[in-house]
Amino acid sequence: MSHNSFGHLFRVTTWGESHGPAIGCVVDGVPPRIALSEGDIQPWLDKRRPGQSKFVTQRQEPDQVRILSGVFEGLTTGTPIALHIENTDQRSKDYSEIAERFRPGHADVTYELKYGIRDYRGGGRSSARETAMRVAAGAVARKVLGPDVRIRGALVSIGGDWVDPAAWDWAAVEENAFFCPDRAAAARWEERLLELRKAGDSVGAVIEVVADGVPPGLGAPIYGKLDSDLAAGLMSINAVKGVEIGDGFGAAALTGSANADEMRMNPDGTVAYQSNHAGGILGGISTGQPIVARFAVKPTSSILTPRAAVDRQGREVEVQTKGRHDPCVGIRAVPVGEAMLAIVLADHLLRHRAQNPDAPSIARLPRN
Repeated sequence: MSHNSFGHLFRVTTWGESHGPAIGCVVDGVPPRIALSEGDIQPWLDKRRPGQSKFVTQRQEPDQVRILSGVFEGLTTGTPIALHIENTDQRSKDYSEIAERFRPGHADVTYELKYGIRDYRGGGRSSARETAMRVAAGAVARKVLGPDVRIRGALVSIGGDWVDPAAWDWAAVEENAFFCPDRAAAARWEERLLELRKAGDSVGAVIEVVADGVPPGLGAPIYGKLDSDLAAGLMSINAVKGVEIGDGFGAAALTGSANADEMRMNPDGTVAYQSNHAGGILGGISTGQPIVARFAVKPTSSILTPRAAVDRQGREVEVQTKGRHDPCVGIRAVPVGEAMLAIVLADHLLRHRAQNPDAPSIARLPRN
């Protein structure tokens, strides 16, 4: 299977399956002499780790990361960084009944049609287990970006129930099991998720990721656009079915006068934008404003209610998925979205420096 790598100068290649002995990734292109340890990576993995609440899968994986190469005496060496996580809590027997049956909504049938073989244990390579390595790579990307770039994510909708923008509080994200910035919405979601879990059903979600402190100039016109790479990165996350930048599809309902992000000048020569409908990207290039993106995650396909399906022999059957699954896979997608945003930004930062080595970190316009 090809296409397991993402990025250009900052390049991430992941490997491993849900029920294999381990998962891992290789991060290539990291500049030398950046301080990096396992302690810089583990906190982000802990955010994504399963089994932390009753609203996510109860699979118990410590997700302890090991750095196997690319770091010496606490500093990156400029060579490939290999990261490794052992799988410790697989229950492959839970999937024995679907070895010959294709689960609706899953990649079972497409993997079979493409390759003629699939690892049915927990979804194999198509499992969200793979995203742990994206989060690990994202932690490395944050170190490349440096402390001035802050990346945060939040769950903003579950099953069409949206947070109230007026109640948004980033501090609330750390207080509930949903990464929700609206405390009232989090209370509503708790009731709904408990009902869905009892019914053996699931629900979709929308996640918003934001990067503050991104310098202007990242990205390139036409085929190297920052927003196109960001959309590709977020769209590559398991179960994601839609991505928007800034106002996204909402911009289609605006007039040109309402959508335009008007500009004035700051005393220091930087541009002062009056709004951010563009999500911090114009013409594929960062403006220096916050980068804002949202992505939609479909309901978890592994549910307890029987669904009509077919098997490998072409017979019509029913499938009732067993195992431990998230009633809303979007919850744990929040740190994954943050990681993909970090990876895309790190890649574009290195590309920008390669093409414009003398570009200032803060772009100013000449004053008359």
